[in-house]
Formats: sequence, C-alpha cells, structure tokens
Amino acid sequence: MQKSTREPWMPADAYGRSLPTFSVNLLVKDVSRSVGFYEKVLEGDIVYWDEDFASIKVAGVEFMLHADHTYDAHPWLDHLASGEPRGLGAELRILGIDPDRAEARAREYAADIIQPATDKPHGWREVMVADPDGYVWAVGVARKD
Repeated sequence: MQKSTREPWMPADAYGRSLPTFSVNLLVKDVSRSVGFYEKVLEGDIVYWDEDFASIKVAGVEFMLHADHTYDAHPWLDHLASGEPRGLGAELRILGIDPDRAEARAREYAADIIQPATDKPHGWREVMVADPDGYVWAVGVARKD
C-alpha cells in the first residue's frame, strides 16, 4: 500500500527499465530513518525519497529502499512484521569509502558498528556497520602495503 501522495521524480516503470543488470532493493521499516543513515554515515547521494521508496547512490552504486508497507500483498509481509533480523548472512560491500571516517560518522549517528575499521587479509581496510534495519555494509579502501 502506497502512503506517499507526492509525485515521484519519474514513473516507476521508467525507473525500473533504467536499472542495471544487477541491482539491490532493501526492505526497510522506515524510509526516512534509513535515508538518514545512508546520507550521514555512508555519505550517500539521495536521488529521490518519499515515505514509500528511496533511490540512493553510495560511491557510485545505485540501490533502492522500499518501505515494508509497500509489500502488503507480498508473501514476505508476515516475516517483515515479525521483527525477524534482516539480511543475516549478506554483506553489502563498497570499495572507495574511508573506513575510519565512516566509523566515526557511524558513532556520531549511533549506528551499530559490527566490526571496527580493521586491516583485512584480503587487502582492504574496512569497517562493518549496520543500517537501522540490520543490513550490514562493509566499506573500505584497498591497503597500500
């Protein structure tokens, strides 16, 4: 069920056809709260948002958020309403965001830091932070050593 009465920045079908071969859509309890996290902690560019939907770019990666209530006719509705953890077992990874600065912003925003900024054997220095719905973002930079 759509709640927003705002006119979207483009028709849904045009946006859908504009997406790349692979895209990410996260279901969230509160789009406004999530937009704040992505804007403040991950320094994302908010392309568009309303109470139902958001289009966001973080380090050039575009993804979507849909509010739980927009999935009211979807088989996941009961699971979404149950309060079960979201995204467990998936890491959303972006190279190109300073992990130490991201960790500092996460602390200021009171976001859940899953793992502080650390040098990893796979060649990154990364931090793992969770958004308000528990989706984990591993962001970092390639180490120079």
